[in-house]
Amino acid sequence: MSNTIKEKVPGFAVCFLLALPAWFIGKQFPVVGSAVIAILLGMIIALFWKDQGKAKKGIKFTSKYILQTAVVLLGFGMDLGVVLRTGGQSLPIIISTIAISLILAWVFHKAMHIPGNISTLVGVGSSICGGSAIAATAPVIDADDKEVAQAISVIFFFNVMAAIFFPMLGTAIGFDTHSGEAFGIFAGTAINDTSSVTAAAATWDSMWNLGAETLNKAVTVKLTRTLAIIPITLGLAIHRARKSSGSGKNNFSLKRAFPMFLLYFVIASVITTLAGMAGVSAEVFAPLKELSKFFITMAMAAIGLNSNLVELVKSGGKPIALGAVCWAGITAVSLLMQHVMGIW
Repeated sequence: MSNTIKEKVPGFAVCFLLALPAWFIGKQFPVVGSAVIAILLGMIIALFWKDQGKAKKGIKFTSKYILQTAVVLLGFGMDLGVVLRTGGQSLPIIISTIAISLILAWVFHKAMHIPGNISTLVGVGSSICGGSAIAATAPVIDADDKEVAQAISVIFFFNVMAAIFFPMLGTAIGFDTHSGEAFGIFAGTAINDTSSVTAAAATWDSMWNLGAETLNKAVTVKLTRTLAIIPITLGLAIHRARKSSGSGKNNFSLKRAFPMFLLYFVIASVITTLAGMAGVSAEVFAPLKELSKFFITMAMAAIGLNSNLVELVKSGGKPIALGAVCWAGITAVSLLMQHVMGIW
């Protein structure tokens, strides 16, 4: 056991040291985020560091198991009762946007011959919560580091685009500027990553002197949307297990198919919910939420170190096109549903 741990220490330490500057830079530039900075740092270093030697095992460990641990810790930031209660209004929009993104990802996977894992990661990342959804889905579908890196890159690009242009779009199409409700729901349902959701919502609040009204609405909607990680990753796990066992249904085992880290994620969410009901402040869990984000940053550094930047650029055209289609579909459906429901 001690030898196994020692084998992983060098690679773990490298990822930790890369994550530190990425973490602090990401705090200064939240629209970009520490995860994207970490993966880019890892990719750049990988161009020159061809033989990882003793660090290789620890890097692989970080890219898989530290990532799973990060997903579990995310659960401590989610009070299921509060999110479901306050996010009920946006639920039809959330379901519609997730459905259109997954449908478009599947259609374009077939039409453009995009690899299945890439399509799944981009579709899930676009529709649920960006990097966190990719982090939760990657181990379930056995996506490799190159596929994760491609999906993260696509999500990052459209995150930045949304954070910059969505406040302008909201003004152009006539969102109510006396209330943050319509734009908050729009940001929470149509922008995939929390960092960009908060950036766009905060911009709208600043533009129209709304305090934190839009931001509170957008974050609540975003947390409700994040809950979709649970049924979607479980469904993918079951589908993949059935597919791998062929047509013989007797070979299927839910126990083998179920990703245990997802169960721990739910348990963490339940603990947060029960603690809140008992009067425990949400701030108690804040350090675990921060640790989760740092672990994701470490894992992205590891994924960057295992990726080939040159190949990623060469093969990135189709995933970017898919991301654009999913992004446009989610935006259109979010606006349409708001209009139908009389919110806008």
